[in-house]
Amino acid sequence: MRQIAESPLHVSFELRGLTVVALLDGYLDLPPSRLLVPDGLAVEPPLVDGLLRLSVNAFLVDDGVRRVLVDTGASTSWEPTMGLLLESLAAAGVDRGAITDVAITHAHWDHLNGLVAPDGADSFPALERVFIGSGDEGRLSEHLARFRDRAVIVSEPLPVTPWMTALPAKGHTPGHTVYEARSDAGTLLIWGDTIHVPSVQFAHPEVAWELDHDQDLARAARLALLDRLATPGHFVAGAHLDWPGIGRVVPDGTGYALVTGEN
Repeated sequence: MRQIAESPLHVSFELRGLTVVALLDGYLDLPPSRLLVPDGLAVEPPLVDGLLRLSVNAFLVDDGVRRVLVDTGASTSWEPTMGLLLESLAAAGVDRGAITDVAITHAHWDHLNGLVAPDGADSFPALERVFIGSGDEGRLSEHLARFRDRAVIVSEPLPVTPWMTALPAKGHTPGHTVYEARSDAGTLLIWGDTIHVPSVQFAHPEVAWELDHDQDLARAARLALLDRLATPGHFVAGAHLDWPGIGRVVPDGTGYALVTGEN
């Protein structure tokens, strides 16, 4: 995967036939107590003013004809440190009016609410389909109800495009979903909240997250995905991996490590 462009709000990569654009929505600070560390394990995640700082990323995958946006950021629904997605698309030179497909990893505010722009209009006026995992579609209500008739419910592996497949990975939420994009140069797996704190959970995937809907299922999904990614030709893009959120997973002792930079 080769980097081809960047700004403070976006980084673009080439994956032989696909352009992958990391888009910054901002960041979120949360208490370190959100990490559930097994007894006897000592971890020291980096803190900012005593809090965990999580990057909030979205990703656009473009084959030159069809653009798929994975996650939409928070818009104005949460902390003021988020909501930069539309600015990031503009910085990347992407016309939001050309986005017809949005793929949601799960129905939490920082992944879903950016369907609505800060002015209350649709962020993506040409939107045709919203892929969302079975069990999470209930969040398409109230101000998001207008998108319900465009929802494509993912309950089993489901093609999004000829080169992207939606894969259920429930645990963090009942409908947590990952998206696998394939090209001749390799496979990119885009996940949502499989890992929240990369400095801890790659090396210790047994460390859970307090807000996981089902911590056992989330832990099992994390281990399965890390094992899958730690094979040649695989890349990962993560909503809360350190910006720009793209790299390779390699085995490292009893756990894993994330390798960033051009791969």
